[in-house]
Amino acid sequence: MALAKTAVVVGVGPGLGAAVARRFGKEGYKVAVLSRDLQKLQPVVQQIEQEGGQALAVPCDAGKPEDVQRAFKQINDTLGPAEVLVYNAGPGFAWPPPGVLDVKPEDLASAFAIGTTGALVAAQQVLPAMLEAKKGTILFTGATASLRGGPKFIRLACPKFALRALAQSIAREVQPQGVHVAHVIVDGQIYLPTSRDRFPDRPTETFLDPDAMADTYWHLHQQHPTSWTHELDLRPSTEKW
Repeated sequence: MALAKTAVVVGVGPGLGAAVARRFGKEGYKVAVLSRDLQKLQPVVQQIEQEGGQALAVPCDAGKPEDVQRAFKQINDTLGPAEVLVYNAGPGFAWPPPGVLDVKPEDLASAFAIGTTGALVAAQQVLPAMLEAKKGTILFTGATASLRGGPKFIRLACPKFALRALAQSIAREVQPQGVHVAHVIVDGQIYLPTSRDRFPDRPTETFLDPDAMADTYWHLHQQHPTSWTHELDLRPSTEKW
């Protein structure tokens, strides 16, 4: 089965997901953008189309396997089998963050469903065609919490730890067959349209720039098979680490 020049971005909001979708759209890829909230997707689709690209908005709850499967069937039928999958969905931040005694089992299960199981199911939808074609790219978005569990970060760190393991396991299985799998650790706060209102005195250079991050995602897809990166981290030059 031949792959289409299609990129799928799961977990699209106004920040990184939108920037990655626009970046691949600029490179001539048909882009499917997925989110639970269809209203978040329309501005991204409009931006891609205004620049001459093609985009498809697909409502999808990444925490529900049947929803992910339905979404990818729609994508395959409309845009063709994807050459690129970017899994950017995650459990998000609860505020105030719950301490260990306040974490509800059902909330942790939900975080895993979105942050880890959804990534597995999404990968399963694109891998058969990629393996048959002996090419393709799968990129997973991690976080500082992928490497260490901070206080009151149980709900984020646990699925992010698991996502990193998932990325490693998939990579070791499918990379010899031509599919590039990479895990991107986002270490810092991403600049969003609302960031200036929330942090009026914070210098812009202390945030991660989504468009600059998207350039790295594109670079990972472009890497030659003799020099593939599996994991890298992105942070502002001012970030302590």
